[in-house]
Amino acid sequence: MTTVTVRQTVHELMAFHGMTTMFGNPGSNELPFLKDLPARYILGLHEAAVVAMADGYSQITNRPTLVNLHAASGTGNGLGALTNSVISRSKLVITAGQQVRDMIGPEVMLANVQAPKLAEPLVRQSLEPLSAHDVPRAFSQSVFASEHGPVYLSVPYDDWDAEVPADRIGQLSRHVTSARSVDPAVVAELAQKLRAAVSPVLVLGPEVDDERVWNTTIALSEACDLPVWAAPSLSRLPFPNQHPNFRGVLPAGIAPIGQILRPHDLALVIGAPVFRYHQWQPGQYLPETTELIQIGEDTAAAARAPFGDALIADPVETLLALGNSLDVAEPGPIADPVAAPAREIAAPATSATDGVLHPEEVFAGLRETMPRETRYVVESTSTNAAFWAQMNLELPGSYFFPASGGLGWGMPASMGVALADPHRPVVAIIGDGSAHYSISALRTAVEEDIGVIIVLLRNGTYGALDWFADMLGVDKAPGLDLGEVDFVSIAAGYQMSAAHAGNAEEFDRALSEAIDRAGRGQASLIEVSTEKTRPEKK
Repeated sequence: MTTVTVRQTVHELMAFHGMTTMFGNPGSNELPFLKDLPARYILGLHEAAVVAMADGYSQITNRPTLVNLHAASGTGNGLGALTNSVISRSKLVITAGQQVRDMIGPEVMLANVQAPKLAEPLVRQSLEPLSAHDVPRAFSQSVFASEHGPVYLSVPYDDWDAEVPADRIGQLSRHVTSARSVDPAVVAELAQKLRAAVSPVLVLGPEVDDERVWNTTIALSEACDLPVWAAPSLSRLPFPNQHPNFRGVLPAGIAPIGQILRPHDLALVIGAPVFRYHQWQPGQYLPETTELIQIGEDTAAAARAPFGDALIADPVETLLALGNSLDVAEPGPIADPVAAPAREIAAPATSATDGVLHPEEVFAGLRETMPRETRYVVESTSTNAAFWAQMNLELPGSYFFPASGGLGWGMPASMGVALADPHRPVVAIIGDGSAHYSISALRTAVEEDIGVIIVLLRNGTYGALDWFADMLGVDKAPGLDLGEVDFVSIAAGYQMSAAHAGNAEEFDRALSEAIDRAGRGQASLIEVSTEKTRPEKK
């Protein structure tokens, strides 16, 4: 009988599933797996950055993405970033090295007796195979399970040199597909409800930020004269934010959402849970006169919703079918040129302080200079209101935000986004409070020739927490002031081109130079001192 190593078998399965890029930070337990690796290895200098890079990459490719972490300590370092990946349901296959099998029981250095439990509260599936021969099958299972969100696989490092039958590769080179379709009768009932409603409203979530349905959603809102809100705690933008039908992002409180939905007799929530609240603002969940129907594939989200009915179905396919049922005109290609926004964008607020810009000035500069197809990875919560006031995002896949609010995700995630699709420019908008968590990601951008533009907004404080402290009545909370850190020097230390912009003209010049470098695969950092602002307008 012809045999091959477990390592060769898994490497062949990686190739079969198109897993040609791997994100990791290696340790001794992982080295045997990395021997003769048939994939591009993207090194991150901290495991949280590694997970975030892979998350951004997976969100663009929509394919299982391989991550390799170092034993228990590396896994622990990555868990904070993983909280974002779980909410975004990113397709991450996270592998971690375990000590050799004979040494796990004595709990020697780098042994983890209960390895699967370490990631279990977060991931969709957590495994450590009971034998070396089962590693290839467990890897295959993990790839398929990742279609529903991150999974974790711990492998003792002596397993990789074990021998298995060569035909195991062919046996496990298999496909798992879904043939489920949206029930036409259910779609017809939704269409009838929409026709009969006096004042319907559409609430869209991250799951319908998809080029397959983007234009259909716009056409549906226009044909039915539907006001459109984005779901609260938004991680992806499912609708062009300057479209006249767009009302904004729902506030993340019970009372304000209830008040917004009050005038509507029908609310269709598509591609989002009901709802991801944040600040505690108690009130009526939903007026008695409003019928709410939640549409999505997440059965757990449907089960835990405190109100409304739910339809378990592919939200993209449901929207397409609903548009067809309502005879919505077939939209043109997404790439077709469009007119300037129908809704006029007000002139940006300006700063009266020398050397300091209002965030709206920065965002207006980005809007006026960056190409229409630019992707923005945002982790600057205190500037949310300024961002939405000035930006004009017209295409799907243009906006990314940490799905669970875990800081340190944005900078490395932007690099994963850029690696996955080098044809669209990527700008990372990062607050100084966030930047400290994952600043080492700058080195990966330099080493891997990732032409990302990092706009670092420096206001010297955790601005969102300052706003939250006001809301909670916490006066003079400690730990909110960050001081003035020189990020230009830090970036230079990582051999990245960097500049400080003290006014709008300097920002425009630095941005123009960064665009030129990005076209050559070189990253740039632009530091801007900004006024303190609030996440929501009063």
